[in-house]
Amino acid sequence: MTPLQKVAMGLVVVAVDTLGTVDTLPDFVGWAMVLWGLASIRLPERSTLLVSAAVCGLVSLAVWFPQSRDHLENAELALKWAISLPDLLFIFLIARSLANAAKEATDRKFAGRFGVIMWVTCVVTALPPIADAADSDPLLGYADVAFVLLWVWLIWNLFATHAKSYALARDRNE
Repeated sequence: MTPLQKVAMGLVVVAVDTLGTVDTLPDFVGWAMVLWGLASIRLPERSTLLVSAAVCGLVSLAVWFPQSRDHLENAELALKWAISLPDLLFIFLIARSLANAAKEATDRKFAGRFGVIMWVTCVVTALPPIADAADSDPLLGYADVAFVLLWVWLIWNLFATHAKSYALARDRNE
């Protein structure tokens, strides 16, 4: 299994939401898988990605407990939005890292794909506050759908690019 496949599988666990009242696949398990994949990846921003994924794992662990989840369900939109910011930052950082790596390897196709993911992440990040300011429930619904589609699009592209030379494991001699 390549490093990006490990990252993508971890993100699948993160993206699969709570089934019923019990979270059968806790997000922090997914973030642990992401860290496992990132530990051997060749990208220059690897340490930044590791820190970002670790923060995401800690946040997901904090909100995994039923008391936290119950409090979060009744919380204001601003708090729910703030909880999602580490995930969105990770998406932005990994997309930027892979876009730069693909650009250096003259892989215009994947440089473009990850570049678009990077900028769509900025739009998705801005949608909830805009929807809240406009007091628009439909726009808030679109923001939720856009967030899910962004996860799916990122995971798809991680699987699609997993065997590229710039995304493979580091040499043991490095």
